[in-house]
Amino acid sequence: MSPRLDLRRRLPKGEPQGWSDAVHPVLRQIYAARGVLGPADADHRLACMLAPHQLGGMERAVELLIEAIRGDWRILIAGDYDCDGATGTAVAVRGLRMLGARQVDYAVPNRFIHGYGLSPALVESLQPRPQLIITVDNGVASVSGVATAQALGIRVIVTDHHLPGEQLPAADAMVNPNLAGDAFPSKALAGVGVMFYLLLALRSTLRGQGAFAEGKEPDLSVLLDLVALGTVADLVPLDYNNRVLVEAGLKRIRAGRACPGIAALVDAGKRSVATLCASDLGFSVGPRLNAAGRLEDMRLGVECLLTDIPAVARRYAEQLSAINQERRELQATMVAEAEVMVARAADIDAVGVALFEPSWHAGVVGLVASKLKERLHRPAIAFAPASEDNTGELRGSGRSIAGFHIRDALAAIDARQPGLIERFGGHAMAAGLSLKADDFARFAAAFDAIARDWLDEACLEHVLYTDGELPPGAATLELARQLRYGGPWGQAFPEPVFENEFACASWRVMGETHLRLSLSDPRDGAVLDAVMFGGYTGQPPPSRLRAAYELTINDWQGRESPRLLLRHIEPL
Repeated sequence: MSPRLDLRRRLPKGEPQGWSDAVHPVLRQIYAARGVLGPADADHRLACMLAPHQLGGMERAVELLIEAIRGDWRILIAGDYDCDGATGTAVAVRGLRMLGARQVDYAVPNRFIHGYGLSPALVESLQPRPQLIITVDNGVASVSGVATAQALGIRVIVTDHHLPGEQLPAADAMVNPNLAGDAFPSKALAGVGVMFYLLLALRSTLRGQGAFAEGKEPDLSVLLDLVALGTVADLVPLDYNNRVLVEAGLKRIRAGRACPGIAALVDAGKRSVATLCASDLGFSVGPRLNAAGRLEDMRLGVECLLTDIPAVARRYAEQLSAINQERRELQATMVAEAEVMVARAADIDAVGVALFEPSWHAGVVGLVASKLKERLHRPAIAFAPASEDNTGELRGSGRSIAGFHIRDALAAIDARQPGLIERFGGHAMAAGLSLKADDFARFAAAFDAIARDWLDEACLEHVLYTDGELPPGAATLELARQLRYGGPWGQAFPEPVFENEFACASWRVMGETHLRLSLSDPRDGAVLDAVMFGGYTGQPPPSRLRAAYELTINDWQGRESPRLLLRHIEPL
C-alpha cells in the first residue's frame, strides 16, 4: 500500500521583477513559484501586517476586557493542550498583565479528565471562580461549556481559529477569523495569532483613551517569539501575514531577546539561537512543548513559557525534553503496530484509513495518524481509549491529504449517520473526534466510503513538488544561507526542494537507519556531501540516482559547509 512518489516541478506564477543583484537568481525563481514576484512581496516588516480592527467581534471583546481590567476582575485564560494553545495562553497572560490586568490566571484542560476545550467539567473545576474566561485556541465548539460558565455568572470571550459547527456558543464576545461573514483578509491565523491581535486591539483602544503615560505604552512585540512558535508548530498556512509575524518572532530569538523558556527549549534541542529558522521551531522546539500536553500536564509547558528566570526555564526544558523522548519512543511503538495492522488488514485498499488499538495512548494518536498519512498517502485516523477507566469511549485524531477536507468529511458522516460521532472539530488537514468503541467498525466503513466518494486517482498519487534542477556549481554555502533565511518556510510556503541526477561516489551508514553519501555531479564532477535520515533499508543506495533534496548548512565545530538533505532517491 506504499504510494509511488511522483516528482513534479513547481511552475513560476509570474516573472520576478525588481530584485537586487544580492538576491541569488535561484532564490528569485523559488519565490516566483510561490507567488512572491518582487521585493514588496517579501517585505516582512511589522508595519505590513493586517490591522487588528479588521477582525470581526473585536470591538465587543475589547470593550469587555477594558471593563474587566478597570474593575479588577479575576480573569482566567482557558488554553489548549498543544503548542498553539500553550503559546497562546502565555501570550494572553503576559500581555494582559502588561496592559494593566492584575488578577490573571490560566487553566489548561487535562484531556483525560476534562476533555477538549472549555468543557463543563473544566468550568466546574475552576477555583476560585473567575469573573471572566477568555478561551485561546478553542471555544468555537464549546456550546455547553460556555452555557455552564454563564449559568455560574461568568462572562466569556472566545478567541479561536477553528472552523465553526452548526451551532455557536452564546459567548459574550467571539473573535475568530473563520466565522461566517468575517471580513478579515487572512483566515490562516493560529490561535496564538488571534490572541495577539486581540491584545493589539486592546492596546490601541487604551491608547486612544489616554491610559498610558508618555513613554510607558507596553511593547507587545516582546511576545512575538511566542507567536512565531505557536504559528509554526500548529502548521497553519504561512500566508503573507503569518510570515510577517513569524519572521518578526524569529528575529527576536536570533537577537537573543527570546523569553527564557523559548531560549531554554532551543538549547535543549541542541539548536543555535543565532541561526534559528522556522523548521527548528517546528521540528525541535514545538514537539517538546506538545509532548507535555500529550503525555503529562501542559501546565508544565506554559510555566516554562511564563517564567522570567533562566535557571527555572532550563529545569522546565529538561523535564519537557525527557517527556518528549518518552513520547518519541511511544510513538515509534504505536506507528510500528499500526503498520502491522495495515499490512494484515483484509481490505488493504482502504482509501480512508481508520485504526484502533486498545493499548494506544490518546495523547499520541495524532502523531500516529500523521505518520500513516505520510507513508500511505491516504487520509488516516488513529483511535485510542479516551480514558484509562474503560468508559467505552474512543478518541480519534485524523490527518489528511490535499483534496480531502477531513473536518467536512466528518460533518458529512455525521449528517448521514446522526449519533455515530459524538463530538468532532478541526481543520481541512487535521481533525479530532470521539465515538463509542462499539461503533468503531461502522465509523471505519463510513470514513472509507466517503474518502472513496471524494478522492479520485489523481489525488491519491503521492507527489513531491520540486523547484527543478540546481545549475552546476550552484550548491554553494552562500546560496544555502540565502535559502535558510529566505522564508520563513513552512505550511503552504514550502521549503525549497531541488532534483538532480548524481553518481554515488561513496556511502556509509550513520546510526542504524541513516545514510551519509558523497554524490558526484556528472555535469562538472563536483562532489557534494549529502545525508538521508531514515534512508538505509539494508541495501546500498543506487550507484546512479535521481535525488530530491534540500540545500542546507552543515555546522560542524563552528565550520559551515553546504550539504544536501535528501528527501527521495530513485535509481536511474
